[in-house]
Amino acid sequence: MSECTHDCSTCGENCSSRTESFKEPQNKHSDIKKVIGIVSGKGGVGKSSVTSQLAVLTSRHGYNTAILDADITGPSIPKAFGIKEKAYGTEDGILPVKTKTGISVMSINLLLENDTDPVVWRGPVIAGTVKQFWTDVIWGDVDFMFVDMPPGTGDVPLTVFQSLPLDGIIVVTSPQDLVSMIVEKAVKMAELMNVPVLGIVENMSYFECADCGKRHFIFGESKIDEVAAAHGIDTVSKLAINPEIASACDKGLAELIGAEGLEEMAEKIENLIK
Repeated sequence: MSECTHDCSTCGENCSSRTESFKEPQNKHSDIKKVIGIVSGKGGVGKSSVTSQLAVLTSRHGYNTAILDADITGPSIPKAFGIKEKAYGTEDGILPVKTKTGISVMSINLLLENDTDPVVWRGPVIAGTVKQFWTDVIWGDVDFMFVDMPPGTGDVPLTVFQSLPLDGIIVVTSPQDLVSMIVEKAVKMAELMNVPVLGIVENMSYFECADCGKRHFIFGESKIDEVAAAHGIDTVSKLAINPEIASACDKGLAELIGAEGLEEMAEKIENLIK
């Protein structure tokens, strides 16, 4: 193989420099074993809700769990967990804030004076902040870190793919045909970056009537199984529309969510460490 020029556009997919040379080191006081990216092709599909539920579920199973909120301009993780306190730093780095059940969280809202202060930054600054959440935060001993990414395939998702040692991603979507097309973009980005897709979560897949138990497909019949099969993805979770989940997150009670429907996905993630 010829000497690396660091111009990835001329490189083969199997070039080690293409996927490894941009990885950022952990803080010296961190020991993060597995990193899972939670991605979506578009906004409004419940990505942060799924991130919260997976973190809560793995924490209940006895694992040390953390959430890196990489959605810098639209952070919602602190609110979902009812976190009011701010993160603070020491000479060794920034300390994440713990939720009531011990999940470590770092989000830009934990550093802002007011939760409603907008982050009016350009892409490179936002991407640099995400890197700092990885390198400068004292995460401690973490079995699973979930990275809640902003939607799309732009600066921040690319930064996470290139800079963090992702062990896999979960793609979150909803049933519409248009969204299914956008899912394929996210899946193909992961394939391009040589990161395995662990599964797809179809949020708001159906509504189940409390009276008769019948399922109503409000957004149309799901086609996500066909998308998953086309890309060799063997784990698909279909979540019902559940107003109680949205209400719990709005009230900062994400740790009380039952997380029904995500057990198989959590098992897939936990198998990475067994």
